[in-house]
Amino acid sequence: MRAGSILHKVLPTLMLAMAALCCATTATGGITPGAERTEAYVDKLNGKRIAVLANQTSMVCGTHLVDTLHAIGVDITAIFAAEHGFRGDKGAGEKIQGGVDPRTGIRIVSLYGGSNSSLDAAMRGCDLVVVDIQDVGTRFYTYYITMLRLMNRCAALGKEMMVLDRPNPTGHYVDGPILDMKHKSGVGALPIPVVHGMTLGELARMVNGEGWLDGGRKCRLTVITCTGYDHRTHYTLPVAPSPNLPDMTAIYLYPSLCYFEGTPVSIGRGTDKPFKVYGHPRMHGDYDFTPQSTPAAPAPPCLGQTCHGYDLSGLGMDELRDKRIDLTYLITAYRESGLGEKFFTPFFEKLIGVDYVRQMIVDGKSADEIHKMWEADVERFKAMRRPYLLYAE
Repeated sequence: MRAGSILHKVLPTLMLAMAALCCATTATGGITPGAERTEAYVDKLNGKRIAVLANQTSMVCGTHLVDTLHAIGVDITAIFAAEHGFRGDKGAGEKIQGGVDPRTGIRIVSLYGGSNSSLDAAMRGCDLVVVDIQDVGTRFYTYYITMLRLMNRCAALGKEMMVLDRPNPTGHYVDGPILDMKHKSGVGALPIPVVHGMTLGELARMVNGEGWLDGGRKCRLTVITCTGYDHRTHYTLPVAPSPNLPDMTAIYLYPSLCYFEGTPVSIGRGTDKPFKVYGHPRMHGDYDFTPQSTPAAPAPPCLGQTCHGYDLSGLGMDELRDKRIDLTYLITAYRESGLGEKFFTPFFEKLIGVDYVRQMIVDGKSADEIHKMWEADVERFKAMRRPYLLYAE
């Protein structure tokens, strides 16, 4: 055998061994995400045409998953882009265009604004879809909905899916009402609580097990699990999952503040503290800020207006980790703004997922009284999800 042929066969193995060594020395808190366990899945990709759902969080020891797989000769036929784009530089709700990744020359297919025909053409050209994307564990964060869409197409077209699992930064608790499916939308696609406490791999197993795919189909699914992780872990994300969730403070506050997206109140989009402040020109809190147009928020609520409100960015990390959904912020804004029926938009129900929360706030109920309304939902869901968990509670 020629030396060049031997090198061609040995080099990918050497590269993966070096990557594994690097990962072993840099694992965050002793946790190794599925993508970094290359020895557990690369052999399963050999001889197959691969499509990859990935974004800027899809890192293998400092190198993007797509770049890693491409470098060792894995046949990647398409890259699927979710909300915020393949490289994670698009604002919330911004349509993502397809194209070609300049680093690898691989075609990018948008799953956030792209056509079904482009998706199906890409799906027919692959054998297996690899999902590696960092979720934050809330029902209105859209990455799991993109995975669900791919699961449906895999099931319909007889394709396989492999989820390279990543820890859930809010996986240590479950909270919020289960979605009333009459409010199903692009920010809520499954009958799960606001904070479901599952990894994407676990959620994919539940989707299959509960028959939530179209027509009750099943997707052929493999999950490459994390090591060193369980549902008591407080995991710090090494890469921001989206432009307006820049750090763990924003991620921990997100389940309590996102409902403001269904009101005229600003939650800091267009400032340096997105999801860490809230306010409105008609409120009278002790913190002022003025949203501006930015790449991450081209047209934020209250653009160019001075908002009076509250700065939550100074909350301690211990307090934030222990925080559950806190509607106190929403109730404070409702009362201070004096907007009455103009405070809520129809989008609010899509976010909270039920009808009763709006009415209880209007009726003057407290955050604790509202929270008690969904406690039974939380316990019911915990029992439902238990067979699908891959990590200890």
